[in-house]
Parts: sequence; C-alpha cells; structure tokens
Amino acid sequence: MTLRDKELHLCSCNGTMPLDAAALAHILELAGPLPTHTQLCQKELAAFAERSEGDTLVACTQEQARFGEIAAEAGKTQRLVFVNIRETAAWSAEARAATPKIAALLAAAALPEPAPVPRVTFQSEGRLLIVGPADAALRWAQALEKQLDVTVLVTGRAVGSELPTERGYPIYSGKLERLSGWLGAFEAVWSQENPIDLDVCTRCNACIKVCPEEAIDWSYQIDLDRCRDHRKCVVACGAIGAIDFDRSDVARSEFFDLVLDLNRDAFFSMHQPPQGYWRAGADAAAQAAAVAEIAGAVGSFEKPKYFTYKASICAHSRSEQPGCNLCIDVCSAAAIRADGDYVFVEPHLCMGCGACATVCPSGAMTYAYPSVPDLGAQIRTLLATYRAAGGRDACLLFHDADGRELILRLGRRGRGLPARVIPVELQHMASAGIDVWLGT
Repeated sequence: MTLRDKELHLCSCNGTMPLDAAALAHILELAGPLPTHTQLCQKELAAFAERSEGDTLVACTQEQARFGEIAAEAGKTQRLVFVNIRETAAWSAEARAATPKIAALLAAAALPEPAPVPRVTFQSEGRLLIVGPADAALRWAQALEKQLDVTVLVTGRAVGSELPTERGYPIYSGKLERLSGWLGAFEAVWSQENPIDLDVCTRCNACIKVCPEEAIDWSYQIDLDRCRDHRKCVVACGAIGAIDFDRSDVARSEFFDLVLDLNRDAFFSMHQPPQGYWRAGADAAAQAAAVAEIAGAVGSFEKPKYFTYKASICAHSRSEQPGCNLCIDVCSAAAIRADGDYVFVEPHLCMGCGACATVCPSGAMTYAYPSVPDLGAQIRTLLATYRAAGGRDACLLFHDADGRELILRLGRRGRGLPARVIPVELQHMASAGIDVWLGT
C-alpha cells in the first residue's frame, strides 16, 4: 500500500507547523493536490469523517483516539494508520527545512503492515497474590477483594498489624521461597515460619488472652523475640491445631494469575520481569499505579512471538560439549535456558528485546516481529524518500518507547529534532544488530 491508494490527512495544528503541501504532494507522487487542514481534530472533524475511506493515514498521533472513534462510527475505513510529524519534524527550530523528513515519515507510515507471526496467548481469571508487609498487603487486599480473587502472603514481621474482622480472602504468612511463571500461570512456593498458621487460625483470641508475655496480638502471629515458650497458647488453641512450634510440614504452594510484590527487595530482579508481576515495593505511589493496572488484568491477552529459533544451526552445544551461551547470558527476561545440546526460549517470558538475535553468532536465533526485511524496508524507504526530496546528510535516530517520550517533550518545548535527524522507533534498543545494518 502506497500513499497513492490511501487517504492522507494533513493538519498544520492551528498553523503552528510550516507545511509545504505542494512539495509533499510532488515528492510523494500524489495524483492531485494535498489538502492541508488547520483544525482537523476540532472544527474540521466532519471533513475527516467524509474523506476517511479505505486505507487512511492521519499525520497526527495526539488525537488518534478521537479520530479512531470517528472513523469507526463512519464505518468506511479499512485500515487506519497514524504518524507523528509534529514533534518529530514540524515543531523544530529547523522546521522550514524539514520537508524531506516529513515526506520520509509519511512514506514509511504507508508501508504494509509486517507479515503476521504466531501469537502467544495468556489467560487470567483474576487470581491475585499480594505478597509483602502485613499493613500494605492487607490494605490493598481490602481495596481489590471485590474485583479480584485475592490471596495475601504476609512476609516479615507481622506483629503490630491487625487482621480483618471478616475472613473475606485467604491470608497466609511465611517466606516466599520460589516464584515462577507468567501472567495466568504463576506458581508460588513459600514456607510457613510462624508457629501460628493463619489459614487454620479461627481468630478466637484464646491464645492472646493466655499468653503471659503478650507475645501475640491481633495479627495472630507470635512475636518470637518476646515468647518464653510456655506453650499456654498451644493448650488454649486445643483441637483447632493452628499453633505448632515443632511443625515439620512447612512447605506451601498455590497457583495464581497475577502477583503484586510489595517487599522492598523484589523477588524478580531481572530487568524485564514476567508479565503479570508487579514490583511496587514500599512506594505508595508505585503501589497505587500497580493496583490500577492489576484491576484490568483479567481476561484473554496476546502478544507476538518475537523470535524464531532454528535448532539445527545452534552453536550452544554438541555431544554435551559446551559451546555458546550468549543468548542465555544476554536475555534480560531470563526467558532462555539450556535444553541439552540446544536452548529453549519460553515465549510467554520473552519480551521481544531481540538481544538474543543480535548476539547469536550462527543465525539460529532471529528476530521475527518485525523481521529484519520489514525493518530494512522501513529504513530504506525513509532514506530513499529523504534523499529524493533533496535531503542531505541523513541521521537515523533509533529509539524505544521511552525515547519517543523524550522526542515528544523536546518538540513540545520548541527546539525539536534537527531537520536531518529521522527517528526510527524499535521495540527494544537491542533488537537491531549487525543483521539490520548489513541487510539494509
């Protein structure tokens, strides 16, 4: 799909962008003149709805939600694509020299979508484990118990806190020993450390009343620093059997869809933890942000399978003789492990950074979405259009989503990018390697 067979909507954003519509139409080889709007997202919305047919390209990303809604109501659009030319080009100290870059960005946005790849699916039923200090864990559990199937694992010293007066959700205590899995498929393994098992405890207060050292409070956990081992609490608990100082079976485990980690030291320390795991720590703002995301993490989700692996040319090992471990060592999501003479990549853990493909010496691991040919086509289109429009000394600025935010802020503040600097967004900075440079 080229710009010739799609509707292009260009807007100067209330005259703040010096757009040369005639030059752009000539560079992009459009059949007719290129209409330029000034208030497309406001007073000219009707014109957008009328002209949005078939494949449509809108040179605005700020209002894509509004344009998407209008196009959906009109029901005439087959494919709707948005591209930013404002902060990336036309809001710049060199905006009047940015026409070649604007043409290049428009041409690249008109390229066909990357070829479809297999999808990785997740299924979450809302079974949430909140692990961390009692006060914070219980507070967020009470906030979420009406929306999700909540379980609390209290870690560390619980004495001084107070359990709810109603048992609305399971509460355990102990040390988290192992956590594995991903969104919809986590397994948590912990050890019961306190003599009082909160899952069995009826919260009858009998142990509190008989403890001579007042080592038990309404957390229903024993302060072992104060306890003098009278065992009167054990007698008072009686047949309930919630208190056992000599418990041998301390292992506990359960499966969850989501995990909220409130401990100061996160269980997963890798750069990119599994999806479905939030490490908010002790920061109240981070906790609130995580809870807002968790509330919507129920249902079916999917993502692309970012990699392709060809075991026959993998250099990991031969006849159990160790060879290359580069992909295992570089993976920031701990998604790759040894598997005999080969390696295994867990697609649910893979975050699509592409570092494995970048460091692979044999080509056994390749980046699949977008593929090297697709990324190469984008780069060639950018450079060829820029050059055809009279641009000189092109500089490609590769960036990720965080870099995009910096570019947007720079443009908003007036300086913007130089006219020769063309931004190219990547899924991850490690995803473009020598294969892209040599294949472009």
